[in-house]
Amino acid sequence: MKTPFKILIVEDEMIIAANISLQLTSLGYEVTGVIPRGEEALLHIKEQQPDMVLLDINLKGKIDGIETALLMQQDFNIPIIYLTANADDENFNRAKATNPYAFISKPFKKLDLQRAIELTANHLKLEVKTENETSNNSDIPLILNDCIFVRHHEKMVKISIKDILYIEAERNYCRIYSKGKEYLIVTTLKDIDEKLPQNHFLRIHRSFIVNISQIDEIATTHVVVSRKAIPISKQLKSELLKRLHTI
Repeated sequence: MKTPFKILIVEDEMIIAANISLQLTSLGYEVTGVIPRGEEALLHIKEQQPDMVLLDINLKGKIDGIETALLMQQDFNIPIIYLTANADDENFNRAKATNPYAFISKPFKKLDLQRAIELTANHLKLEVKTENETSNNSDIPLILNDCIFVRHHEKMVKISIKDILYIEAERNYCRIYSKGKEYLIVTTLKDIDEKLPQNHFLRIHRSFIVNISQIDEIATTHVVVSRKAIPISKQLKSELLKRLHTI
């Protein structure tokens, strides 16, 4: 028997939330909770770790849906489908920066919601399959003491470790940012993190690895590398500070 796909509903209009919950249950999904505020949703996500979050943008409380998503993404890689009655350009552009899987305007039909969830679930299954397939992919970089070799335009290109600024995850790819150049490789961030020399690099967020020697600033919620603000999770910030003390 398959484990039901777990979905959290974050919606402060409780009639709408209850209706969505009934629809999802009838479709065979498991609703882990119906929560009206972002602060409570973050606690729930930490405890339950749902497979997906249906998130209203205009939540009541101290933080709205987009701020909730940004805080969640510091520690968890969970797909988001936004629900909103206010689809103006400002909110859409803010929401787009969190890489949602779908954006549904209220009022919406049951079929719209059903299709958005099914497409997201299929994407997740494909990502898991691709991650498994690429774990032994020939494009995984060859890493030596002072450099790495990556496949670029059908060639293996040498990149000096000291020139790497940071590495960003893009689904099942990684983009390496070095001084003056970028390289897209077919591998997961987890796999490349395990292979990089730990004395030079640290994974500070679910989507980023940084070259510690290239960090210019450390702020409360992010670090700056070559003018790029990179988010850092609370747990890994303490690890970074420990590492800096030893350099």
